[in-house]
Amino acid sequence: ASTSCVDGMNFINKRKKPSDDQGHGTHVAGTIAQSTNNGVGVAGLAFGARLMPVKVLSANGWGTTSGVAAGIRWAADHGAQVINLSLGSPRDSIILQRAIDHARSRGAIVVAAAGNSGGSVGFPGASKGVIGVSATDANDGLAWFSSRGKGVDIAAPGVNVLQQTICERGRNGCEIFGSYNGTSMASPHVAAAAALLVSLGVTDA
Repeated sequence: ASTSCVDGMNFINKRKKPSDDQGHGTHVAGTIAQSTNNGVGVAGLAFGARLMPVKVLSANGWGTTSGVAAGIRWAADHGAQVINLSLGSPRDSIILQRAIDHARSRGAIVVAAAGNSGGSVGFPGASKGVIGVSATDANDGLAWFSSRGKGVDIAAPGVNVLQQTICERGRNGCEIFGSYNGTSMASPHVAAAAALLVSLGVTDA
């Protein structure tokens, strides 16, 4: 209700605003900065943070490495202090690593999901300079689906995470409270914690 956003960018269709047409992004954003203590919906961990919506995946959840890299660079160049990447690929990429290095050089903290393969960590979760996040369950154990091993820096809740999001691809004002599983849900918990540290004056990634 009172969460604020700054201008963002749509790298799927640059003629349109970066509106969510899938639901995943809004769910993730809510974990970071959902308005809190207002009798509406649920809570965001860094509820005073401003969101910068940067769309790099289509309504079907697909995108390109170059598009993700461009989104990282754009966010860093437009003042993002924390960049959350609830996405991933099994393949490493020079273009992706260079974008991460650029963001770090601009002072941004980069946080990314480890992946849901149950095996090795994907990218950018395993990329150098990124905080890779695996998922835990209600018993604080590693979620069965969570990627693990080299590249994981920390774990956070990623099972049955309840958050407000869109439905019907955002048409007709459709909203639900969705309970989602995934390291995509764990990563924004860590990004929000990083935002809280930034708010306290910590500036070094």
